[in-house]
Amino acid sequence: MSSHSPTSKPRVAVVFGGRSSEHAISVVTAGAVLRAIDREKYEVLPIGITSDGSWALTADDPERMAIADRQLPSVADLAESDGGAVLLPVEPGSREVTLTEPGQVPKALGEVDVVFPVLHGPYGEDGTLQGLLELSGVPYVGAGVLSSAVGMDKEYMKRIFTSFGLPVGPYVTVRPREWETDPAAARKKIVDFAGDHGWPVFVKPSRAGSSMGITKVAALGGLDEAVEEARRHDPKIIVESLLSGREIECGVLEFEDGPRASVPAEIPPATAHDFYDFEAKYIDSAAGIVPAPLTEEQTARVRELAVSAFEAASCEGLVRADFFLCDDGEFVINEINTMPGFTPISMYPRMWQETGVGYAELVDRLIQAALRRRTGLR
Repeated sequence: MSSHSPTSKPRVAVVFGGRSSEHAISVVTAGAVLRAIDREKYEVLPIGITSDGSWALTADDPERMAIADRQLPSVADLAESDGGAVLLPVEPGSREVTLTEPGQVPKALGEVDVVFPVLHGPYGEDGTLQGLLELSGVPYVGAGVLSSAVGMDKEYMKRIFTSFGLPVGPYVTVRPREWETDPAAARKKIVDFAGDHGWPVFVKPSRAGSSMGITKVAALGGLDEAVEEARRHDPKIIVESLLSGREIECGVLEFEDGPRASVPAEIPPATAHDFYDFEAKYIDSAAGIVPAPLTEEQTARVRELAVSAFEAASCEGLVRADFFLCDDGEFVINEINTMPGFTPISMYPRMWQETGVGYAELVDRLIQAALRRRTGLR
């Protein structure tokens, strides 16, 4: 425990928001986490990162962090000081958080024992924030620098899974320079891929989540528009073939004796949507089926694959692994998410609830695992 008070409870800084297109979902997740943290056991310091990257002390008010009337929340609406900035320590051994305000003497906010980062997407879930915390020597919930970066970049994630013998679907990557210097050749690369594996294809940002920027493309005519939409979120894109089958998810949680898998869930076809997109996930609340209606053998197999994916990417804390159960009966791993959503309708906590770990216990286990874990090489 830090030295902010010899008798105080561990202090948890919940960091949320961020510069990515998943800013609002991070705020919603933070609200759910703040609501669940046991205030008899922990002190809490909510810190929001605005869409332009400013760090702000925010209200500890979960009700204002929810989606209301289809309106998405933001850190800017929660900031408690006008123009103030929260500064984290950058020197190992110092855990003092400071608030600076224009024309005012910097104000010490006290030390933190652990950071619970609930940022989604680039500039938070991709290893950048984790690197800052490693430099500071402050423990944090979730994956480290390498596994966070791997979990964010769909191309390298698939490369690592393949190297460990995990089954992945067909894909092709278009890097920024390819599209910018020779779009005709990049377009042909995608068309050739579709020729080999069939239309439709899914055009995605390589480093984004929450189904942001994804387009299902049925023919050449919609390709350029889909690429530009993906590039609004990430200059590197990945194109994946359509896998016919069922969408299955499985949660992994770090226990004292190692990672364990939850019961799996199934994402049924979103009848009002072309696929399981952002609107289906967060606005229209398309419900998953927990537990998934699988055979005992299928359940055991997907749980085994989920833990294998966790280990292959050197993950820590938690992961949600997403699969396709293809028509031939084989599982294919689509991706992992190293900081899955914790919104009230999110699949990760629902799967663990069904496995016997309630939401509050889930949050507590993640904090305790982070407090046990040291920073640095491990």
